[in-house]
Amino acid sequence: MFRYACMILFLVLGSEIQLSYTTEVFVNDTSKKLCLYANLNVNFTVTYEVAGKTKNNHTVQFPLPEIVNATGSTCANNTSTLKLSFGKGHSWTVSFTKENKTYSARNVNFTYSLADDGLFPNASSNETKSVAFNLSISDVVVDTYYSCKSEETMGKDSVTQKLWDVSLQAFIRNGSKSENDTVCARDRSTTTPKPTTHMTSITTPPTPSPLPPPTRGNYSVNVNGTTCLLADMGLQISYNESTDFQEMNIEPGKLHTDGTCGVNRSDATLLLISDQVNITFTFSKEGKKFYLHEVNIAIKGSSGTSFIAANTNLSLWQASLNSSYMCNTKQSYNITRTFSLNTLDLHVQPFAVKDNTFSTADECSMDDTSILIPIVVGAALGGLIIIVLIAYAIGRRKTYVGYQSL
Repeated sequence: MFRYACMILFLVLGSEIQLSYTTEVFVNDTSKKLCLYANLNVNFTVTYEVAGKTKNNHTVQFPLPEIVNATGSTCANNTSTLKLSFGKGHSWTVSFTKENKTYSARNVNFTYSLADDGLFPNASSNETKSVAFNLSISDVVVDTYYSCKSEETMGKDSVTQKLWDVSLQAFIRNGSKSENDTVCARDRSTTTPKPTTHMTSITTPPTPSPLPPPTRGNYSVNVNGTTCLLADMGLQISYNESTDFQEMNIEPGKLHTDGTCGVNRSDATLLLISDQVNITFTFSKEGKKFYLHEVNIAIKGSSGTSFIAANTNLSLWQASLNSSYMCNTKQSYNITRTFSLNTLDLHVQPFAVKDNTFSTADECSMDDTSILIPIVVGAALGGLIIIVLIAYAIGRRKTYVGYQSL
């Protein structure tokens, strides 16, 4: 089974989303030759009803993941379908038709499952919904790819989707993507102003001072008054918003904690939510062990745009199922190319929490001092041997000099 999960962003930012990666897909026909190609950015905003005595709506924003499952795609002489499946029951499908020497894509269908309580927490329904949007991809010359860098926003029902930096080619005949493109009308109508040269003085920007160690926060997830997930840790993040990496300490006092528990399920989630940053940790259990398999982050930048990143294929913080995981030493994890996570004084237990306390901890190798004992002993013995050899060499030399004087 494919383990392609999608990003989880539990926030309402009210601003445009800027993704940190694109989705690239190669679809082969039955002869294993390339017949369909896609490289694009897609972002979804979905509003859904949450369970409770009063009817409240919640809005989530998430991108089409970098890694998707395209096995539902098909290629034929006059019709082709690009189907990108991701997460727990979600898909994005574009249908192409060919007429003579051109082809077009008139509609796209987005299907999402509210049963995915990681992406749609506390949804009042478990139904699967589907929304169809009209596309303006037409008159694409065969043996060229459709290119459109401009953003296109489509809204219908409770869903809004944005597309940009789109490259699509259907009905590929020679097994390789064309180097020639058919540019969309929006890009052709865009004019580029002539550059203006300004004389500027060059100044060296000040070197930012290093951040202090992050404050350790104590987080928990409760269901019906019972604690089912515990996490204590200091968090520091580093991300590439534009050209330079930015660093930030996560302040526990500014966070709201939410999540889901894995009492009768294989996943558990911890959501850390503030006005500026939202982080989601998703844990899975497999056999007699648990591990962190997914991290999602959304950061509201100073310019009003947002940084989004996720990795849905991690294997971090592994421990026995009835234990907790502990690592007091500072650890740095490269979650994506543009986002890294630093932890300090980490202690987590996403499953089998009893009496609101951590179970016996499986410690990380950096904390395990027992492995240092043979290293220290070996180093001491090595140093002693070197001292003995040096003393022996000096003694031999003095003896030799004494014989010579006689």
